[in-house]
Amino acid sequence: MKKIVVGVDDSECAQRAVRWCADHAPALGAEVIVVHAVPIPVQVAMSPYYALPSPTEDQLEQMRDLVARDWCKPLADAGVPHRVIVIEGSPAADIVEIARREGADLVVAGRRGRGGFAELVLGSTSHQLTHHCDRPLVLVP
Repeated sequence: MKKIVVGVDDSECAQRAVRWCADHAPALGAEVIVVHAVPIPVQVAMSPYYALPSPTEDQLEQMRDLVARDWCKPLADAGVPHRVIVIEGSPAADIVEIARREGADLVVAGRRGRGGFAELVLGSTSHQLTHHCDRPLVLVP
């Protein structure tokens, strides 16, 4: 079975990427692997004394449930086989690594995500994917 990895967050572009997968995965006979990377907490004000805590396993499980129930609804409604991976890390790097590990045939992402300060410093996930993904890549506007 072919595999599609799709990166998601709570943005409208990510939801369009999931809908794209729901529309195209059946014709490709593909399973969709939905990846949500919870960013690693940064130190508050770059101080070594004030670091935000990492999410607990319970919090990651709650996020998995949210992603599976709400963000993957178009896949479930279309009857597309899919599974969810929620991981703490860098979104682009984690999507690339999971695509390699899973032997994905295609990577899909929204053109823009939630953005914010991290995007200004690190660049958008979609931009990083265009430079580092070694698989065919679809960016959904």
